[in-house]
Formats: sequence, C-alpha cells, structure tokens
Amino acid sequence: MAHAFPKSTFVGIDYHESSIAVARERAKQAGVADRIRLEVATPLVLASSEEKFDLICFMDSLHDMGDPLEAVWASRQAMAPNGALMLVEPFAKDRSEENVGPVARMYYSASAALCTQNALSQGGRYSLGAQAGATQLLAILKDAGFRSARVAMETPFNLILEARP
Repeated sequence: MAHAFPKSTFVGIDYHESSIAVARERAKQAGVADRIRLEVATPLVLASSEEKFDLICFMDSLHDMGDPLEAVWASRQAMAPNGALMLVEPFAKDRSEENVGPVARMYYSASAALCTQNALSQGGRYSLGAQAGATQLLAILKDAGFRSARVAMETPFNLILEARP
C-alpha cells in the first residue's frame, strides 16, 4: 500500500513484538520506512489517539482478536468524519452447515487450531469463533457505532466489508 499511495502515511499496530520487528525491517527493505509507523499495541490505542484516519484496515485479523468489538469500536473513535473501515476476513457462510468444500474445511481446521485459541488466550469478552460469517461481522460493526456497514465483495477465499462512521 505504501508503494501504491506514495503521498500517504501508514500506521500499523500489533500486540506481538516480534511481528512488529519483522514489519519494521521489511518496511526499511522496501524503502518506505519513512512513511510507516509501527507500534506494539492493541487497537484500543486508537481510541485515545488525537490522530484521525481516513482508512483503517483489518486484514485477516479481526477473528484473531480477543475482543473484536473493542477493536472496531476503537477504530471508529479514531476515524475521520468521512473515513472508512475495510475488513477482510476469511470467507464463511453464516451457518456452519452451509460451509462445505475443501476451503471451508481448511479454514475451520486452521481457525479451530490456531485463530480461536489465539483470541481466547487474549482474555477478551468473546471471540468470533471458527468462522464468523457476514451477519456476525456486520453486527459487530453496527454495535461499534458505524452508521453503515456492508459486504463490499465476496471471493471464494474472503469476505470484504466496508463500514462508514
């Protein structure tokens, strides 16, 4: 994104210090480190920020968070009045019995073994579980204070949602 939008600045946050260290090194190698700030933090840090963001992205990460509602609420607090949130999550139907085929099996297996365990280890109020589905994701966005939220695109692998303040 930093290469595609050279007039923009970026902030990345992750609670995992080693991931931030790798991201800083990769930004340096890509020659964009001067426009990227990477912090060891949780999304809650956004709520107290004076900075307002035009675009906030969750890339295949909300389902890994111990408190996804808190994460999108904090993002809403940090958003510019005309900003947008882009949420990219693994594709899933709303009901588990509708999720059939090799991709669904792979996603459920990985999520049950890794993602859900990671979310639960963070001690949040709840996790999204093995596969959230659009209805649950849209409800979280609305509960966090977004006035509009929609599924912008579906692929065989991802749900892409847009939310506006």
